[in-house]
Amino acid sequence: MFIGFSACYREKPPTAIVPGPEYRKAESFLDRRNDSAFYYFNKVASGSKDSLQIAMAYNQMAAIQSDAGDNFGSQESLLVSLKFLDGQKEKDRKCIASDYNELGMSSYNLKDYDAAIGFYQSALKFSDSGALKAVIINNEANAYQKKKDYAQALKLYRAVIGPMKTNSTAYARILTNMATTRWLQQPHYHAAPDLLKALRIRQKENDFFGENSSYGHLSDYYLLTRPDSALLYAGKMYAVATRINSPEDRLEALQKLITIGKAGTAQQYFLLYQRLSDSLQTARNAAKNQFALIRYDAEKNKADNLKLQRDNADKKYEIAAQRFWLWLTLLTLVAASITAVVWYRKRKQRLEKEAQEAIRESQLKTSKRVHDVVANGLYRIMKEMEFGEQPDKEQILDKIEVLYEQSRDISDEKPTTSPLDFNKTIAGLVKSFGSDHTKVLLAGNSPDIWKEVSGQVKYELEHVLQELMVNMSKHSHAGTAAIKFEREDRRILVNYADDGVGFPKDFKFGNGLRNTGNRIKDIGGDISFSPKATKGVNILISFPIHKDDHV
Repeated sequence: MFIGFSACYREKPPTAIVPGPEYRKAESFLDRRNDSAFYYFNKVASGSKDSLQIAMAYNQMAAIQSDAGDNFGSQESLLVSLKFLDGQKEKDRKCIASDYNELGMSSYNLKDYDAAIGFYQSALKFSDSGALKAVIINNEANAYQKKKDYAQALKLYRAVIGPMKTNSTAYARILTNMATTRWLQQPHYHAAPDLLKALRIRQKENDFFGENSSYGHLSDYYLLTRPDSALLYAGKMYAVATRINSPEDRLEALQKLITIGKAGTAQQYFLLYQRLSDSLQTARNAAKNQFALIRYDAEKNKADNLKLQRDNADKKYEIAAQRFWLWLTLLTLVAASITAVVWYRKRKQRLEKEAQEAIRESQLKTSKRVHDVVANGLYRIMKEMEFGEQPDKEQILDKIEVLYEQSRDISDEKPTTSPLDFNKTIAGLVKSFGSDHTKVLLAGNSPDIWKEVSGQVKYELEHVLQELMVNMSKHSHAGTAAIKFEREDRRILVNYADDGVGFPKDFKFGNGLRNTGNRIKDIGGDISFSPKATKGVNILISFPIHKDDHV
């Protein structure tokens, strides 16, 4: 059974602006020369001062990339588009809805149906148009159909098919999807009447893309019960796909013809399929390269202009610097007479500042211990009670009593101890942050890896890992987090990764993560934070088994 062709649809972003000449020129090339359209939309995105026009240009570029099979590039353009939009502004809402719908379509094409559903639901929050809402709900239902959640898919189709009866094209589309979904849910359901009704509507409206879709669904429907009809509709699908120049649908039709057709013709269809598939892949690769070159050239021109501006600024700076040094020489002569007074005052201020910094350092040290010992300790107990096994009252009271004793002596500097079973300490720490929503994995935590590791290093590492797990639990929304330990000579490597939201561009470290960095430096180690290619974050920690080993 095929059911493989895409049934997602888009509406063009609304024209809520007065487009400039570059934008109008870009629109004139759409569906004729998409590389030229992409070029001019990119010029708009690079040169316009209107944030909404920039966002719409990126939206159009994303649609072009998606049509060319560059789904990842499309998602990148859409995320840039969203940065120029404000959900509080009425004029931006429709473009935001369109962006999220396109993100849903790209995720659907990449077979990430859960992500697609999330994007479609976000799109609905910003959609005030009944027509656009119907498109989005239909697309969301298609994603549920792919997940085999047929009941939810049918619920969504039924919600929009009634209002769409006045729009024959949209009505035929939803009717086709409903009939197909009911048939998938109940293989004995007689879907032919609805499928043929939708086909007649599409033929009447000269909706060739819709007609192509109907032939594909009918071919799949008749595949097992009436192979001759399935072959007939597959041939019609191929003919229409060729007429509308849709290589993806031609490949889909050829797949059906190869499977259903007679042995004598299957080889011919296969050779045709192979040539067309290679040609399509070559065209898609060429399009991706062309899009990248267009963006590269635009960025290069922008960089050249910035360099020219910087050169002019450097010349002005040189003139200003010459004047500055002239005046500085004169002022130095005047300042020499009062050097002694200034020195005395600065010395006094320095001593006062040192005293204040000593007090501040003591306060920061106490604050750090409160954060590590009390705050993170309490949070860890909360996580164990919330997601762990049935909590033991006596164990919980014992842990709280330990925190109480530690908080009483929070400012005391006590020597660190080295637990004999440090691997069990680490395992217990990491396990306590697992939940129904977050799976925590641990690798390399063998007793041997902790041999010869000093007590101070273990103490600091335990609090570093606790801070990372608290940060993951509170902020990352991760489904999976993993920690891997490795030993290379006299150094320990710790690799932390999760699939959460990662760090935003403007992210600023709070006290917890700053303390984490300071702890690693204190034991002679290094820590690096880096976002992953798709989502989440990677953190790599490296440190010697003894602080004194650090050179």
